[in-house]
Amino acid sequence: MGASDGSDTIRVLIADDHEVVRRGIALTLEAEPDLVVVGEAASGAEAVALAREARPDVVLLDIQMPDMDGIAAAAAIRAAHAAAVLILSSFNDDARVYAAMRAGVQGYLLKEMSGAALVAAVRGAARGEPQLHPKVARRLMERAAPPADPIAQLSQREQAVLRLVAGGRSNKEIGLALDLTENTVKAYVREILAKLAVADRTQAALLAVRYGLVSHDEL
Repeated sequence: MGASDGSDTIRVLIADDHEVVRRGIALTLEAEPDLVVVGEAASGAEAVALAREARPDVVLLDIQMPDMDGIAAAAAIRAAHAAAVLILSSFNDDARVYAAMRAGVQGYLLKEMSGAALVAAVRGAARGEPQLHPKVARRLMERAAPPADPIAQLSQREQAVLRLVAGGRSNKEIGLALDLTENTVKAYVREILAKLAVADRTQAALLAVRYGLVSHDEL
């Protein structure tokens, strides 16, 4: 996924109520030739309004903000725009992580991550890939395990597709790796999500790791 105007530039909106944090993130991202910060918001409500005006490809949202928190802002942005939303927070508790996923975010990151990791996460989110900080992924895997192995119900081809989904591959990349059309891959992904009873690729990837289809390092 490139920018909304079809170029290779990824347009990013940053929302955090601390100006120093916003500026630090902006400087990190704008040092990259393919990333451009199109707006900075100090509250959730401002982030929603700016997203409507600036049409970013990726929105970085803090959770604790005035007027409207990051979870509510994420849900509002996802309902109105195609932008990928990443939570960038200091908090890693279950309630916030699950609430963010229910709001339809593309990923949940922690502010302790390096600048290089943040840049990589923004690029991955712009490609439609799920993004989870390793601590968040580990926490989710420890908390949410269905009683039976859901991977066993998938066909060998579906498991092969899921391995690549968990590895962060796009539908196009999966198609090239497995000699399938992109539409066929999309159909496989839809079927996998339905069989696993999960809402998105991120949750499917977590199950793949939890039940040993892929290792945590491959996520």
